[in-house]
Amino acid sequence: MIHSTAVIHPSVKIGKNVSIGPFCFIDENVTIGDNTKLESHVVVKGKTTIGKGNHIYQFASIGEDCQDKKYAGELTELIIGDNNVIRESVTIHRGTVQDNSVTTIGSNNLLMCYVHVAHDCSIGSNSILATSAILAGHVHIGDWVIMGGATACHQFCRIGDHSFVGGGAIVLADIPPFVMLGNDSTPRTINAEGLKRRGFDSKTIMQIKRAYKILYRQGHRAEEAVKLLLEMPGDLPEIKLMADFVANSSRGIAR
Repeated sequence: MIHSTAVIHPSVKIGKNVSIGPFCFIDENVTIGDNTKLESHVVVKGKTTIGKGNHIYQFASIGEDCQDKKYAGELTELIIGDNNVIRESVTIHRGTVQDNSVTTIGSNNLLMCYVHVAHDCSIGSNSILATSAILAGHVHIGDWVIMGGATACHQFCRIGDHSFVGGGAIVLADIPPFVMLGNDSTPRTINAEGLKRRGFDSKTIMQIKRAYKILYRQGHRAEEAVKLLLEMPGDLPEIKLMADFVANSSRGIAR
């Protein structure tokens, strides 16, 4: 169903069973996948691709020009996957040519009201960004991440898979996979409860806890910790994920 008050450019590609509510504005170069629903007053601009089964609530601004002063009107892109819930007043900006020209959001994410996703960000799948979580430009978030309300993330930071950021925290460095960052922006422990809910067995969780101690509790420098992580018995992919993340961190990890 497309409401009669919606303004839709003739070039927009609309899939099957799409609902577009009152007073929405859909600009050219937009593609909307099957079974997606836009509530009232949603704005979608730029070269934006929205996948299947998404639900976008009122007053969201999707695919707008970024707020980077270097942006000069280049044709950049926003790509959104499937089955995301994007709540009221969320803002998501397209990429810049200074990066890869694209902002990407995976599938099955929940972006609560007033979340801001700046240019060139990348969000994986199955993540939750709570109310007023703010991502500066070039932030990369993995899968199964939870960011608490009123969190803020500095540009170029990375947040690893299965990590948890406490409400009100300010992220100024990379957060390795499985790590829980406290409200005071300090690493506290691993996200054990989240891992249990996602089916990780007790032995794997115990090894991740041991890896956390190597990384944070034994006084090792990052390079030393990476070496020790790779020497841990069991050859677990989760431990290698942590080691590779730390080894490839350009901003350094949160301490």
